[in-house]
Amino acid sequence: MSATLADQRAGRSTWRNWAGTVAVTPRREARPASAAELGEAVRRAAEDGLRVKTVGTGHSFTSIAATDGLLIRPDLLTGIRRIDRSAMTVTVESGTPLRRLNEALDREGLSLTNMGDIMAQTVAGAISTGTHGTGRDSASIAAQVRALELVTADGSVLSCSAQENPEVFAAARVGLGALGVITAVTFAVEPVFLLTAREEPMPFERVLEEFDALHAENEHFEFYWFPHTGRCNTKRNNRSAGPAAPPGAVGAWIEDELLSNGAFQLLCSLGRAVPAAVPAMARLSSRALSARTYTDIPYKVFTSPRRVRFVEMEYALPREAVVAALRELRAMVERSPLRIGFPVEVRTAPADDITLSTASGRESAYVAVHMYRGTPYRAYFTAAERILTAHGGRPHWGKIHTRDAAYLSEVYPRFAEFTALRDRLDPGRLFHNPYLRRVLGD
Repeated sequence: MSATLADQRAGRSTWRNWAGTVAVTPRREARPASAAELGEAVRRAAEDGLRVKTVGTGHSFTSIAATDGLLIRPDLLTGIRRIDRSAMTVTVESGTPLRRLNEALDREGLSLTNMGDIMAQTVAGAISTGTHGTGRDSASIAAQVRALELVTADGSVLSCSAQENPEVFAAARVGLGALGVITAVTFAVEPVFLLTAREEPMPFERVLEEFDALHAENEHFEFYWFPHTGRCNTKRNNRSAGPAAPPGAVGAWIEDELLSNGAFQLLCSLGRAVPAAVPAMARLSSRALSARTYTDIPYKVFTSPRRVRFVEMEYALPREAVVAALRELRAMVERSPLRIGFPVEVRTAPADDITLSTASGRESAYVAVHMYRGTPYRAYFTAAERILTAHGGRPHWGKIHTRDAAYLSEVYPRFAEFTALRDRLDPGRLFHNPYLRRVLGD
């Protein structure tokens, strides 16, 4: 069925995101199978006065992709278009889930350099919101993009790279869905390699005291702090000559499924019902995971299954500010009546040159706070946000926050550059919605 016919079906189904924080009932939907079909759907929406947004797999916690107009679902825009082994790039359709991309690259003996910690998102959704992993030298998924193809507000297809439309390329890699609809992404890739992961419990104060050294000594360092405890779980990933030594099937199931998902789900449900029990359960959770070391291909080391549903807020701080911010966060939790059952996640990224990347122009450390879905979270997130914004934090575009254009224009030196480009590419605000009005202004 063509995009035009699909667009004509005035379906009124409701779309919900993964966390259940956003629900929209668009006037109509389109499932284009090509850039040309997508362009046609965009032109017809503009003629009919409908706003246009694209959704992927719904892993953003904000309403960044919400619309009551035309909702584009990229289910048919999937698969690899081409692999260029001389340039070491892969061009992939925008609706391809990261899991399928990684599995396809592995079959070709190739890999992305860095990844986030889940791979359920579509490639376009991941880069557009600034999805990142952790890395001393290797940056976010968007920083690995070498070219983009997007449909703009007039329905035309625009190609951009460092050589072609470079001003669009600088912004559209983390474009928030404000500049157009991405139809294809070209990533830099490299021959598949091995990573050795070392996971180890460590006291909170030791992690903070040694944070700079742990960051400097490891290609990828991250840790989780369990509120109401003085314990963390650390993870160090470094390239390895091999041989591969993946976790044993039974051990992996115990760690990743039974403890990290099954038992944790049970504890979260209990904590939601009996908040007073949360500190004791946090102490139990912090001691449940043991040290382990394993070696495997990158996406199997970087990512892990996340079956317990939650809501999340994350801020990128100047890396030198993160230790002080974490001490303030711990002190706030200890003196408050809050009961926090989810660990706080800390990662890093080098500076990049993407206009609205959370790491734009500065080395960054990320602090992510979570709460189990269905548990009141606003008091905790508000208190954490106050601390993180005091250190010049930049909120993750796809995670809960309350910042607006006035604040964001202060923490992003190139903010006006992005909004000027939006004025040029989408003067009628076809891709606008309330979230973008808040974070970018009218």
